[in-house]
Amino acid sequence: MAQTYSATQIVKEFPRTFFRGIGQVFFQDNMWTGLLITAGIFWGAYAEGFPAVAWGMLVGTFVSTLTGYLLKLSDENGAQGLWGFNGCLVGCAFPTFLGDTIWMWLALIFCSAMTVWVRTALNNVFGKWNVSSFTFPFVLCTWFFLLASRVFNGMPPTYLGDPAFPASVHEALNMGFGDLVVYWLKGISQVFLINSWVTGVIFLIALAVSSIRVAVWAAISSAVALFMVIVFQAPGADVAEGLYGFSAVLTGIALGATFCNYSWKTAIWTLCGVIATVFIQGAMNVFFAPMGLSTLTGPFCIGTWLFLIPAYKMFAPKN
Repeated sequence: MAQTYSATQIVKEFPRTFFRGIGQVFFQDNMWTGLLITAGIFWGAYAEGFPAVAWGMLVGTFVSTLTGYLLKLSDENGAQGLWGFNGCLVGCAFPTFLGDTIWMWLALIFCSAMTVWVRTALNNVFGKWNVSSFTFPFVLCTWFFLLASRVFNGMPPTYLGDPAFPASVHEALNMGFGDLVVYWLKGISQVFLINSWVTGVIFLIALAVSSIRVAVWAAISSAVALFMVIVFQAPGADVAEGLYGFSAVLTGIALGATFCNYSWKTAIWTLCGVIATVFIQGAMNVFFAPMGLSTLTGPFCIGTWLFLIPAYKMFAPKN
C-alpha cells in the first residue's frame, strides 16, 4: 500500500534519511556515520583531483531519496535510509568512469532514480530466499549506462578501461609496512570508489561510531583480502589501489556483523566468504575486462548471496 507524505514531513525527515542512505552502503542506519563518510568522500575526491565524485555522490543520494518519497514507498525503508544507498554509489561511479558533461549528469540523475524501483523489483524476487538485493540495483543499472556510453558520445567513457583481455603481467609491489597499511586502508575507501588511505581511516571511524563490530570486520576483511592477493600474486597496481578489498569488506560486514548471529562458527563462515569474494573479484575482473567494464560491487553481491542463503539453514539468522 502506498505511503502518503506531506511536504512538511519530507522537509523535516529528509536530512536524516539522506545521511542514513549514505551510511547504508555499509549497512549502517546511522546519520552520523553517513556524515563522516561524506567527509571522507570529499577529502578523497578532492585529494585525487576528482571533486565531481563527491558532488555526484550527493546528487545521487538526493535523487534516489527523493524518488522514494515521490513513489510513496514504505516509510520504514525511508527512515532506515534504504532508498538512498544505491543512488549514492551511482553518484560516485558516473564521474569516476565517464566524462564530465551535462548529459552525464542527466544520466546520473535518471540512473539514481531508477535504482529505487529496481531495488523494489529485485527485493520482490530475492525475498523468496530471505536475502536482500544489496547493492545489485546500483551494479545492474550502472552496468547498463557504462556499456551504453561506448556508443553515446554525450557521456563519453573517458575513464573506462580499454576493452581487452587482461595480460598476465604482475607489477612489482612495495612490501614495506607503511605501504601495506596504505593498501589495506584503500581497500576500505574503494567501497565508494575513492583511492585514498586517509578516506579509509575516516571510514573506519565512521563505522566505529555506529558499531565497533562493523568497524572490526571491515578492518579484518580488508586485511584478509590484501593477504590473499599478495600470496596469489594479483596485479600489483590493483593491489596498491585497494581494488581487491572493497567487495571483501562489504561481504565481511554483511556476514560477520549484520545478517548472521555472532558466534565462532559464524566468524569462520565469514572469513570463508571474504576469501571466496576475493576469487570472485578476480574472476569477474577477467570476465568484464573484454568489455572494459568495472565489476563495481558485483563480487560482494554474489559472494554474500552464496554464503548467506545457506547460512539460514546452517546458522541461525540474526534477528
